[in-house]
Amino acid sequence: MKIALASDHAGYELKSAIALHFRKAGIPYEDFGCGPGEAVDYPDYAAKGAAAVQSGACDRAILICGTGIGMAVAANKFKGIRATPCWDAYTVEMSRRHNDSNCLTLGGRTLSPGEAMPLVDAFLSLPFDGGRHARRVDKIKQLEELHFKS
Repeated sequence: MKIALASDHAGYELKSAIALHFRKAGIPYEDFGCGPGEAVDYPDYAAKGAAAVQSGACDRAILICGTGIGMAVAANKFKGIRATPCWDAYTVEMSRRHNDSNCLTLGGRTLSPGEAMPLVDAFLSLPFDGGRHARRVDKIKQLEELHFKS
């Protein structure tokens, strides 16, 4: 599994900690930026991570801004992306098991690296439960087909 990793300036430190965690664990990833000391707009980096998942170049994405909310809003503009802002173990678990989230968004100003790393690991390891949840995710996909802005 290859992970797209991107942040704006507010998420840079947390993104760097996650990248180090990935290197130590041997988890393949691609860093889409931003770099140190850059003041950037989060939608630009959400787009890079979401596009990598949408194209199949990466299997999932982890996107970090100040709260994770802006990244989720921007990434969810991409057809097929189910970006979920998460802040604790329960929200990560439900995002994977019930929503088949393929994009985790985190807050660099709301989570420390120590708080975030278990969330990242859970996002990468937890399965989608399928069953009644697959029916619901299929309905989301149908909504995309009917109403997605082109």
